Amino acid sequence: MTEEFAQQEPEIIYIPDEDGNEEEFEVIMKFEVDGSDAKYMMVVPTEGDPEVDEVYAFRYEEDGEELKLYTIDDDEEWAVVEETFNTLLAELDDSEES
Repeated sequence: MTEEFAQQEPEIIYIPDEDGNEEEFEVIMKFEVDGSDAKYMMVVPTEGDPEVDEVYAFRYEEDGEELKLYTIDDDEEWAVVEETFNTLLAELDDSEES
């Protein structure tokens, strides 16, 4: 019997910090919100303390090979993204426990 869910290579992106230094992040989830054309991704830093749950959310657009990230500044948009992320995370946890 083959494993249904093979371990995938993590998707790594580089995001410049306020000083222009590129920091490495792993994309842990991409999703779209119902009723919207916007796409979102959740990322975590690849370096640092793994015990600290730092998850960052961005709205993104893909333009060919180029990835454009946008911060989520609107409280209402943030609430929708946070709720969607938590729902997807709960569904993932439920499916892993089954």
